[in-house]
Amino acid sequence: MAYPAQLGFQDAASPIMEELMYFHDHTLMIVFLISSLVLYIISLMLTTELTHTSTMDAQEVETVWTILPAVILILIALPSLRILYMMDEITTPSLTLKTMGHQWYWSYEYTDYESLCFDSYMTPPLELDPGELRLLEVDNRVVLPTEMSIRMLISSEDVLHSWTVPALGVKTDAIPGRLNQATLMTSRPGIYYGQCSEICGANHSFMPIVLELVPLKHFEEWLLSTL
Repeated sequence: MAYPAQLGFQDAASPIMEELMYFHDHTLMIVFLISSLVLYIISLMLTTELTHTSTMDAQEVETVWTILPAVILILIALPSLRILYMMDEITTPSLTLKTMGHQWYWSYEYTDYESLCFDSYMTPPLELDPGELRLLEVDNRVVLPTEMSIRMLISSEDVLHSWTVPALGVKTDAIPGRLNQATLMTSRPGIYYGQCSEICGANHSFMPIVLELVPLKHFEEWLLSTL
């Protein structure tokens, strides 16, 4: 969960999000080094009157400043492609959850179980219990098991939506007439919040997502109490 004045990402709760955070730090360090070098050169040019014409016209320098940016781009592209393929990798899922976006709420269906489906609306501020989060709490949370591969099937019935949970590194568009797929695997239990990340209309800000990740034993108990 995000907190006031937060500068970085939320704590990672899935292997994919951990890889995304490592890649962010890797790229940010490269950008920091390049920015420092450019700032140093600019300050040097402003504070000295010396001009080295032999350096400015040297073929070796032109070769270096042509090849070096290409090497830096490769160092950024290779881990980026690796994570991209990891995010699109399709494994054998232990559970399938179908998500449909509406104006302005989500509906969920556990396709492995008959008649297990429900709508998830935002809890109005006047109905919140102490400790619940305004504009982020819902009346029906999505309960899922931890440390298991979960397939998300995401679509929409009206306009474009986007099913997003930052702590899990998941952001998938819900498009009418199209079924998108995402894979979840959480490494620790907890309650994770998200929101629709697509401008889908007047109440775009009021369709939150709440996932309750629990151990398999507690998930089975929830199933028995729900079915």
